[in-house]
Amino acid sequence: MTRRADEAIARPASPFAEDDSLLPFAVEPLDLRGRLTRLGPAAHSILTHYDYPPAVARLLGEAAALTTLLGSLIESHGRFQLQTRGDGPVDMIVVDFDAPGKLRGFARYDESRVKAGMAPGDLLGRGHLALTMEHDRDAARYQGVVPLEGEGFAEAAHRYFRQSEQIPSYVRLAVAESVTPAGRSWRVGGLLLQYLPGTPLRPRDLDPGDAPASAALSDDNEEDAWVEGLSLAATTQDHELVDPGLSGERLLYSLFHERGVTVYPTRRIVESCRCSTDRIANLLRSFAPQDRRDMIGDNGRIGVTCEFCRTLREFDPADFE
Repeated sequence: MTRRADEAIARPASPFAEDDSLLPFAVEPLDLRGRLTRLGPAAHSILTHYDYPPAVARLLGEAAALTTLLGSLIESHGRFQLQTRGDGPVDMIVVDFDAPGKLRGFARYDESRVKAGMAPGDLLGRGHLALTMEHDRDAARYQGVVPLEGEGFAEAAHRYFRQSEQIPSYVRLAVAESVTPAGRSWRVGGLLLQYLPGTPLRPRDLDPGDAPASAALSDDNEEDAWVEGLSLAATTQDHELVDPGLSGERLLYSLFHERGVTVYPTRRIVESCRCSTDRIANLLRSFAPQDRRDMIGDNGRIGVTCEFCRTLREFDPADFE
């Protein structure tokens, strides 16, 4: 059974699925913490601002799911950004998460190089993935950068946690385009599981140097609890992460019911852009007068389109003179 932190007794897992949500959870007997996200309308809005090829839309959907999982580690005020730069057909992806639950994103790609059915790693190519976190409270800014070496976002996230955070972690991402009576729509899901024991993992045995080639090194630093949790999480199927009829609580119960799983209050996720008329106007004021004159279109006005939400705003050049 699942239970919330403020409940003294266990209760059945809720059968009601919640779209555009982030569900934190814990498996206390195994020292596991995790987050499950299910994105429906929010993901569909992000993936349809542009007429992305299906392969590019799926890649951007994975980025949105990963950004939600990592950005939600900021509990209240702050920002998280995922950004890629690579030599593949999709040369840049940017996804922003504003705590507690605002999400936006876009992908820049070369349509002539995108082929149907391309794998995420082929689309990204080789480059780097930058993860940036900003806390409003203390104006602190943290950034981690990992190389992209022809793999997708889940594999890159695993490398990031191994190298930067040194926290045993598992990431699963899924994207699906569904067909309903109302039309076609995109759905996105993601699972993050982390091992956070009270004591650190035991260090890996060092190679003694003179051991025979047939000797195997001990891998006991992978605690039994993490191995068990990882094995359970790895049974998750892609269709379960994006199934609108399967609640997040029931999915977690199916994975961890033998050990018991605790769920915490759901956080709502919405697609929301930071752009505003005032912000863009202030940006235009920072340009030199001649630069602004060069921006004037055939209609005699300055037009600015947001890369994220594609909102077009027009300004009278005289307002800046």
